[in-house]
Amino acid sequence: MSGRVQNKVALVTAAGQGIGRAIAEALIAEGGIVIATDVADDKLASLKAKARQKLDVLSQANVDALAKSVAAEFGALNILVNCAGFVANGSVLDCTDKDWDFSFDLNVKSMHRMIKAFLPAMLAKKSGSIVNISSAVSSIRGVPNRYAYGATKAAVIGLTKSVAADFIKQGIRCNAVCPGTIESPSLEERIAAQSKATGQSPDAVRQAFIERQPMGRLGKAQEVAALALFLASDEASYITGQAHLVDGGMAL
Repeated sequence: MSGRVQNKVALVTAAGQGIGRAIAEALIAEGGIVIATDVADDKLASLKAKARQKLDVLSQANVDALAKSVAAEFGALNILVNCAGFVANGSVLDCTDKDWDFSFDLNVKSMHRMIKAFLPAMLAKKSGSIVNISSAVSSIRGVPNRYAYGATKAAVIGLTKSVAADFIKQGIRCNAVCPGTIESPSLEERIAAQSKATGQSPDAVRQAFIERQPMGRLGKAQEVAALALFLASDEASYITGQAHLVDGGMAL
């Protein structure tokens, strides 16, 4: 099947690399009119999106300005994919108030900002699909040393269900995608940091990530993107308010 999101206007945050980029590429390949955003806008240069825009999702002013410019050029979004996030390491004993606040600001409040800014135009059209990137590490499963991260991703699931419940009768669908451990530049950065902190080799740290995946391998960003594309498309028109795992059996 092709053209699954043909001529649908889609905005993706954190589209410069990893899961966000894979989702943007999947939407483009299926005919979407994609507005790709990232705080590091240089990473968007090679992406064949309709528009490429620097966006700091931590800034309400940035988000509001983008919503205004998108409305003027494209009208209402058909699809909003909230992908910006950060993986904090450590237990409750390692987590400072600053760490906690930053994690919630980037992983949860950014989605609140984006949805609040772009939802009104969707409601005016009585149509729209919102896809939020959560994690298997959330209310679904806890893993060691992911205290703040797991809490934020659990909050994303709650946020998703709340938006779905509030607007289900007004044509809005809202779902969460919950990946396991995915090959990405972000993972490589975490492997390097953990290797430096523990004195283990990068290969040993990587192998530990692999071993917590029952399938015995890391996931690919394109595998997450395939699920996000489905949820964004009309094929998923009877699905809302759910947390969808793509985790290699991590939550078994």
